[in-house]
Amino acid sequence: MTQEQLAEILNVSSRSVSRWETGRNIPDLSVLVELSEFYSVDIKEIIDGERKSENMNIEEKETIKKIVEYAGNEKHQKAGKLNKYFMLALACFVVVIFNRQFEVLSYIFQKNIDEFVSGMLCGLGLLFEFIGFYNNNHDITLKERKRAFIKSALKKD
Repeated sequence: MTQEQLAEILNVSSRSVSRWETGRNIPDLSVLVELSEFYSVDIKEIIDGERKSENMNIEEKETIKKIVEYAGNEKHQKAGKLNKYFMLALACFVVVIFNRQFEVLSYIFQKNIDEFVSGMLCGLGLLFEFIGFYNNNHDITLKERKRAFIKSALKKD
């Protein structure tokens, strides 16, 4: 089977499959479960890179599925949090743009104060963008912790 064929079956890019094969990256938890079911091998075998004679027991499989579900929920919550930061930043920038075009803030604030508020909103928009990007970059460390958790959970069995 080619990398492209496997990628199509698992709904990932062939580049991802190539990275798995070279060891530069490992699949997400959900993809690991799909791979183990597709090839009828234990997830331990995929992670360790060696074939074992016994199949994955049912309890272990259920544990991995729970981990996948937890990781999916965590990912969804993180995406929602990031979207909030980016939407707040967008709202700040929209107000600043409208103020530049239509002087909206002058209806609320006195002269010169509207410029201050406009600058402050611009700064808040940048702050929210940086917070969003900062949190997004820490997603990598979450993946590392998940890998370590999976390996330790599988080694206990």
